Parts: sequence; structure tokens; C-alpha cells
Amino acid sequence: MRDGQNFIINGSERLSPEDETTWSLPGAVVGFASWLLALGIPFLVYGRNTLFFFLYTWPFFLALMPVAVVVGIAFHSLLNGRLLFSLLTTIALVVAIFGLLFLWLMG
Repeated sequence: MRDGQNFIINGSERLSPEDETTWSLPGAVVGFASWLLALGIPFLVYGRNTLFFFLYTWPFFLALMPVAVVVGIAFHSLLNGRLLFSLLTTIALVVAIFGLLFLWLMG
């Protein structure tokens, strides 16, 4: 082992910083795509009148974007980088959060 090189101990094996997995970018992309999908669902259900509703409530839905990105990163990390499972769980949770906020503001 060379001096000045950091190693991460993972169970019984050692990973160098070059071998460390990166999961934040795919998870962030999945979270942002889930947020865009959730943003489009009210337009499919209610049509163009949704724009008038979003005119007054856009800060609430914009605040969900970083939440969706963090949820995507967290699920992608917790599911060990399995893209399909993290995609499905992130979409389900972000659409549920978005729907709850939409219904709360409608009521």
C-alpha cells in the first residue's frame, strides 16, 4: 500500500477510490424524470385548465423537485444501483407525493 492513498473497507475486501461505485447521477436523473412524469399527469387528467391551477401553486410543486431528486438518489443507493427497481420505486413514491400535494391543494 502506498502512502497517502485512501482505502475503503467494505466487509472483507478493500476498495480503492477508483473502484468505488458512483450512484448519484443515475439516481438524480431518475428522480428528475419521475418529477416530470408526475408533473404531466394532472395535464392528462384535467387538461389545459391545470395551467391556471399551477399559476398560483407552482412554488409547492417546484419544491418537490429537489425532494424527487433526493428520493431517486436514495433509492438508487439503497437498491445497490439496480436501475429498474430504483426507477419503479422512485416513480411510485414521487407520483404519490405529487398526487397527495395536488389533492391537498385542490381540497
